[in-house]
Amino acid sequence: MNMFRSKRFNPLLMLLFLPVTAWATNGYFTHGTSTAEKGLAGAGVAYSQDTLAAANNPAGMVWQGARYDVGASVFSPMRNYSVTGGPTPGCSPGGCSFSIGDGDQNIDSENEAFLIPQFGYNWVLDSDSTIGVSVYGNGGMNTEYKGGTATVFDGATFQVLPGTYGSGTTGVDLSQLFITTTYASKISATTSWGVSGIVAYQRFEAKGLGNFAAFSSDPGNLTNNDYSTSTGIGLRIGIQTEISPGIRFGAAYQPKISMSEFDDYSGLFAEDGGFDIPSNFTLGLAMDVGDNGVLLVDFQQINYEDVASVSNSITPLTDGSCVPGSPTTGGTGSGCLGGKDGAGFGWQNMGILKIGYQWQVDKMTWRVGYSKGDQPIPSSEVVFNILAPGVIEEHLTFGFTRQLDSASDFGFALMYAPSFSVEGENTFDPSQNVKLEMDQYELTFAYNRRL
Repeated sequence: MNMFRSKRFNPLLMLLFLPVTAWATNGYFTHGTSTAEKGLAGAGVAYSQDTLAAANNPAGMVWQGARYDVGASVFSPMRNYSVTGGPTPGCSPGGCSFSIGDGDQNIDSENEAFLIPQFGYNWVLDSDSTIGVSVYGNGGMNTEYKGGTATVFDGATFQVLPGTYGSGTTGVDLSQLFITTTYASKISATTSWGVSGIVAYQRFEAKGLGNFAAFSSDPGNLTNNDYSTSTGIGLRIGIQTEISPGIRFGAAYQPKISMSEFDDYSGLFAEDGGFDIPSNFTLGLAMDVGDNGVLLVDFQQINYEDVASVSNSITPLTDGSCVPGSPTTGGTGSGCLGGKDGAGFGWQNMGILKIGYQWQVDKMTWRVGYSKGDQPIPSSEVVFNILAPGVIEEHLTFGFTRQLDSASDFGFALMYAPSFSVEGENTFDPSQNVKLEMDQYELTFAYNRRL
């Protein structure tokens, strides 16, 4: 089949190029990409099963043959922050106290359902190599708090203002779309390697941060500037091999992707609007169990500390690294929002252990999975992470594939992430305790066809 001849999938491809918003589950990365991997809690670096395998391990594409896979997830994150204590008067050289709420407060985010499509197509070049295209959401974050208040102390009196940070409706909207082209080749009958070229697209919007203008290096590009976009080019490389009969090993690595700056938010993100995509790697085993079962164990590391705007602490706004100015001129110093060492979300690197098991009975392949990750958000960084409460640590998953005929099947996956919370002091009013909480649900459906 000529890979450039068929036109029947163009409408799907156009749909998948549209920006989508998600709050993914390991920090802001999705817990798994393909429907099969989602049913296994994201495990599968050593055991690829479809054309979305490139998102995990490009080497797995050569074992898929000619086929396509199309699917979509309905993702539902429940985000909440609550505040106890305060507000308390007080001033220091860095400014006066800034309190979330005017007393105890409990606020839920809007937007609890997102549609996330995905698509993959693989062509056979010869008996030992393939080339494929995979389009999917790598991750994202979304919050929108329409309620809540903030309390500002001016040195003499309190002023209560609407919105989480006192500037009306507050939140962020980040989405990341990956379009990958993958070449994969067999080294032997049991070993393969692969490489994916990645075109990455991001869009971002922030609202309700106006009261931080005095701490921004570019207050005109801090907040409420509609959507800004960012692009970059990266790669992912991987290998798969059978190390002994019935035991397979897989490994994949993706270097940091340098993205163009979010120009309209150069006064928010460190390094003048920089928001690169962090490096990450995955190692894993797949072991046959009996005649029809496979046990998968993966370890994934996401290096959020690669990216200054994600990993820098909020403390430069209080330790003298940023000298506040007026809301129109902004602050001075490398620690100001948007600066070279600008304040950020304070995220740490995240390691995730993923365990999945699948077994086949007649035309049904059943899957279950569990994953456990490190907490990326320290308790000292809760104030800014009201915008980005990526606190989830565990996932429970279930899924199946139903063979429809000799060439096609239907896939399903269900994910539940139990509620988890992180709490700590308000950086700008230590008498307050801020708690971030989230739980998540996801349903994924896919149609897969071998050609």
